[in-house]
Amino acid sequence: MTGVDPLAPLVLVVDDEPQMRRFLRASLNAHGYRVLEAGSAAEALMLATSHNPAIILMDLGLPDGDGITVTQSLREWCQMPIVVISARGREDDKVTALDAGANDYLTKPFGVNELLARMRVALRHATPEPQRQELLFGSLRIDLVRRMVSRDGVEVHLTPIEYKLLTLLARHAGKVLTHRQILKEVWGPGALEQPHYVRVHMAELRKKVERDPARPEWLLTEPAVGYRMRES
Repeated sequence: MTGVDPLAPLVLVVDDEPQMRRFLRASLNAHGYRVLEAGSAAEALMLATSHNPAIILMDLGLPDGDGITVTQSLREWCQMPIVVISARGREDDKVTALDAGANDYLTKPFGVNELLARMRVALRHATPEPQRQELLFGSLRIDLVRRMVSRDGVEVHLTPIEYKLLTLLARHAGKVLTHRQILKEVWGPGALEQPHYVRVHMAELRKKVERDPARPEWLLTEPAVGYRMRES
């Protein structure tokens, strides 16, 4: 790690492929991150406990377990960001990882710039922010104090559910939220088996806040996974 700031964020890379670990170490060192490496689930849990990394890059296929199980174990005691990096590209795998507590999911192969961008978003969400009074997305303004939404200076009238849905996505801008995560936060645990709630209310919300609901600028769909609010 020659030349890397000893106070730079520490990244735990969990992957059983030595060549992938070497690639990630070189790439992350070049962009100012320190790197720890784990080649197994057991090693990942040990290093996460002993070194408290700023963020974890988690492969799913490990020789002694599954990255999903490791993620669930970590979420029992910590909230450090976890970005899954896996060759598994099925939507079901992404949903399972995100519902287990991962912050994001990248399918191999991926570009370094995309990985760095996802890491920045995850690290931002892990840093407590001062209580904000408003959120801005282009001409869309969300006044959290007065619970008002406007576009181009004109108030947009939302139902309580639509407002809760919009603010949930806005507070996590840049992060994909699964249907189950949205259902739990907006409607409560009793609605987890009602995914159509999200689709119906999202369609109505887009009609009110997007210039072209058929081509949304801000409220983006992650096919078969959930939704993401584009960062301003």
